[in-house]
Amino acid sequence: MRKLHLLLLPALLLAFALGLSACGGSSESDEDKITTAIEDAATGTDPAVCGETQTLAFMEQTTGGKGKEAEKECEQEAKAGTSQPEAVTVSKVAVNGEKATADAAFKGGNLDGQTVEVALVEEGGDWKLDELTGFAKFDSAGLVKVFSEQLEEEPNLEPEAAKCIIEGIEELPDSALESIVVENNNEPVVEVAESCE
Repeated sequence: MRKLHLLLLPALLLAFALGLSACGGSSESDEDKITTAIEDAATGTDPAVCGETQTLAFMEQTTGGKGKEAEKECEQEAKAGTSQPEAVTVSKVAVNGEKATADAAFKGGNLDGQTVEVALVEEGGDWKLDELTGFAKFDSAGLVKVFSEQLEEEPNLEPEAAKCIIEGIEELPDSALESIVVENNNEPVVEVAESCE
């Protein structure tokens, strides 16, 4: 059984949800720029947004790749533009010099019902996402549903195997599910898939 696509699920979820487009004009406050960047992230499909609004560290975290490979993966995922949310609500924006944090709540798409915490950095007057730091609101059932839908559509996976993996993912503790997304930790999914062979 091919497991490569299973390992890419967490990275795809984040990349689809957080592919960014350019920030607004210089007359905006930092909070406005951050809010606009995150809101635009929900619908941006221009591959150029990766380098313009995400640090390499963020691209590496969300794609699982390194260096140019991470940037290329980010650009491909942004261009694909599938499973994007209908809307994103930004709250708790906190700016401290050239660093900031914010919460982003998603409606629709792969992160429907989730609220993620992001750290941003300012580079040359533009705010860029630098790190996904965790979940402010975590809906484990919603995330399992997304994984289930992805697995059921995986062409290289037999239906029985998909069902077994889904059942295994449903049994994972919240901390393991969160680590799949935040830390790009594929180990829980790999262990579940191996137990289904």
